[in-house]
Amino acid sequence: MKKYDIVVIGGGAGGLTVAAGAAGLGASVALIEKEKQPGGDCLHYGCVPSKALLQAAKEVYNARKAAKEFGLHLSGDIDFGVAKKRVIDAQKIIEKHDSVERFENMGVDVYHGEGSFITRNEIQIASQHQETMKIWGKRIVIATGSRPSIPAIEGLETVEYITNETIFDLDAAPKRLAVIGGGPIGLEMAQAFSRLGSEVNVFVRSNTILAKEDKELIPVALQELEKEMIFHFQSQVTKVEPIHPSGSIRLHIQYLATDDKNIVKRETTLEVDQLLIAAGRTSNIESLGLEKIGVETQNGHVLVKDTLQTSVSNIFAVGDIIGKYLFTHAAGMEGKAVIANAVFGLRNKAQYDSLPWVTYTDPEIYHLGLTEDEARCKHVDNLEVYKVNVDDVDRFVTDRQSVGILKVITDKKGFILGAHAVGKGASTWMQELVYAKQYKHPIGNVSKVIHPYPTHGAILQRAADQYWRKKLFSGFLPKLAKKYIQWFR
Repeated sequence: MKKYDIVVIGGGAGGLTVAAGAAGLGASVALIEKEKQPGGDCLHYGCVPSKALLQAAKEVYNARKAAKEFGLHLSGDIDFGVAKKRVIDAQKIIEKHDSVERFENMGVDVYHGEGSFITRNEIQIASQHQETMKIWGKRIVIATGSRPSIPAIEGLETVEYITNETIFDLDAAPKRLAVIGGGPIGLEMAQAFSRLGSEVNVFVRSNTILAKEDKELIPVALQELEKEMIFHFQSQVTKVEPIHPSGSIRLHIQYLATDDKNIVKRETTLEVDQLLIAAGRTSNIESLGLEKIGVETQNGHVLVKDTLQTSVSNIFAVGDIIGKYLFTHAAGMEGKAVIANAVFGLRNKAQYDSLPWVTYTDPEIYHLGLTEDEARCKHVDNLEVYKVNVDDVDRFVTDRQSVGILKVITDKKGFILGAHAVGKGASTWMQELVYAKQYKHPIGNVSKVIHPYPTHGAILQRAADQYWRKKLFSGFLPKLAKKYIQWFR
């Protein structure tokens, strides 16, 4: 049985970060990956293909919009094959960074198959292409990711629904698409297919989308999204059935509303050509045999300490399976923390306070830190809120972008508690605030940074300027300055 300093189960963002980092530090490393090509959900079904498709759809949308505005005439049907080829091309380029050859050149032994625990140090690797084998690891890192959650809907097994793992296999944009779920995956794919020619209906069980976002920003984003798709709030798809011979799907929908404290139910049906399930994620932990070795789980996730150590001291877990933040960059950050802990026995903690995330709709929705409601719960009234609309910033005006807002929440001293935005390119220009928050620079410092004119990032300077206006031009300072000026004359 071959022995290793570090065994990593799962070749997604978190697992690859650990494998590369540990190997670079001189540890002997084994990587177990069930797919032929490492890269995880992000490369194969998530970040990479979805953003490639979103960009293709955005170009189609902007071309139509520009043609209409400038009196041009566009004709013809969209070639979905072009959009699909863009997805494949992007994956081929990026997968080189995650290739088996690259990791083998680092000194990592890559095993294809599914890993499961025999003991706290022994891993069994089962593969269809070779005999089952065993390896031994001094430290083991679980990074097996997640998969789409499939809700219990009557008749779902009778139709060919799609998820984020199969949507990119489509050969054409469906004429009528239904999306179950109002989270980032559902919204991004809904908008992409709407722009590629689909009539899109989105079904959301609550009365809003993106429940984790600052509630003041959601109406701004929703105002734009509702121009491109139909939302069904407080709705539930209770049953689906195939329609022969067309191959379309009939949805049975139940709406729940409150009338004088009573729940009122209304039912209807809708026929669509394709159904996308985007109703959350489920951790891939069932086949690991965690119960045999005493690794504790809760609600389908692996329980970890702040150091990402499980209840079994030599075993760590990162990424979606711990159920904290299901983002590629979160898994990468966790992987970096684990490298030091697993290789050198340190006790670095995963830090989530300055972890941002983005919903890549158009406009983009950016989240950093606490929402205003969360901040008020934690800091009572000891906070300040600064807001700037995009149409107050010259570069957005020249780009004819009138919809969007920046909101920054700070304590009384100006240290950032949270920052949120809806707007074109928010994923790029908001990063300055991530740096300021993480390294404890007050918002006022952003005002002192020289921003070239005109840029979208000037919106951050506008917010920071509000801090100084409030600090310098209210209270006793203006009176003191007036007296000083009179004296100085």
